[in-house]
Amino acid sequence: MSFRKRNVGLSGPSSSNQKIGLEASANPISGVRPSPLDGRLTTSTGTSSLDDLSGHSGLALGNSLLIEENGTTEFGTTLLRFFTAEGVVQGHKVHVVGVGEPWARDLPGLSGPVREDTARLESRTGAEKERMKIAWRYERLGDFGAGLASARGGTPLNLRAITAENYAECLPSPTVHRDPKVDAFSNTNQAEPTTFCHAFDLTKRLTVPDSKIFNFIPVRQASQLGSPFQPILQSLKDHLTAAPQSMLHRLLIPNLLSPAIYPPDCSTPQHILQFLHCLRALLRQYPTQLVIMMTLPLMLYPRSTGLVRWIELLSDGVIELSPFPHSDQIALPTTLGAATAQEEKPQGLVKVHRLPVFSEKGGGTLSGDDLAFTVSRRKFVIKPFNLPPVEGDTEAQHGEGGGKPTKVDIDF
Repeated sequence: MSFRKRNVGLSGPSSSNQKIGLEASANPISGVRPSPLDGRLTTSTGTSSLDDLSGHSGLALGNSLLIEENGTTEFGTTLLRFFTAEGVVQGHKVHVVGVGEPWARDLPGLSGPVREDTARLESRTGAEKERMKIAWRYERLGDFGAGLASARGGTPLNLRAITAENYAECLPSPTVHRDPKVDAFSNTNQAEPTTFCHAFDLTKRLTVPDSKIFNFIPVRQASQLGSPFQPILQSLKDHLTAAPQSMLHRLLIPNLLSPAIYPPDCSTPQHILQFLHCLRALLRQYPTQLVIMMTLPLMLYPRSTGLVRWIELLSDGVIELSPFPHSDQIALPTTLGAATAQEEKPQGLVKVHRLPVFSEKGGGTLSGDDLAFTVSRRKFVIKPFNLPPVEGDTEAQHGEGGGKPTKVDIDF
């Protein structure tokens, strides 16, 4: 015989937990949205193609992204400026290591929100646009089962008045019965949709609304008491502790270990690896308040060294930019890597070594295609890289000299 009480309801969540959930939903963080894959919070990098490359349509909060660059170009710094400008527009706290206020004065100006649907529509052919127009006509038909509205109290359907021309107009609108309490709650907590990723113009300059958004952290010489990175960590901890939980912090580290910014002692493994370990611990301690992006010049620190491999292991995402040499870029055909003659030719290759969240769980990269990047006046685009047909091979281009295979050709 069981001594357990029967007909006892399960205890629901406490009122305090419900209040916390309501407050969190009523005060969302600007520039943050859930991932379409697993629902984790993400923020934009300021570059829509880089957001798509990450797999979560943005950089997941509590993760770091390392951008490695070959040569002496500044394409990685351009991505950092887009990342900084996006944080300024969204009202996030931006921490910059090693550079001063003049670096923030060169941020690209705001051009407008990125309309991904419009860009995809402009790239479609005439036949695809016509099919899309036909599909849009069916949006006016309503949801499935709307024709049963007359049997459920909706507008009656007059079958005799329906013709091929006015079919969409004669469909009744379904009557939806809603709970007034639920509607009142959703209206009070529903905020206006904000732009997740903005478009920036490199020829313009961004006007910073408040100088307190930035926190410029200088790099000091190593002392006998500790590491030269200790003041950086202490400043970041102080701001994370004092700021509210609804504030997102963006940490930027341009040109990591560059001799022009960092003293020689910073490149020793006991200092730089300890610094990256502490940054990784802060990311796990504040998983919804901190994101990090940094660049590393591979010309000074190649990937063949053990130090760079350890830096990559301590980073959640690693992307390598390999710009084309200027002499070879002039000799390349104008249609190299471009789908049409109007598109700009790529300026370098992109290699994805690690992705945030995916690589930590044992997965690889999402795309196995070769990627290339193009920097124009208004955007930094990462897209698949395709080689055009060989110009001298006219038989392969036009299919001449082939014909149908005979029995002799296919007989082994």
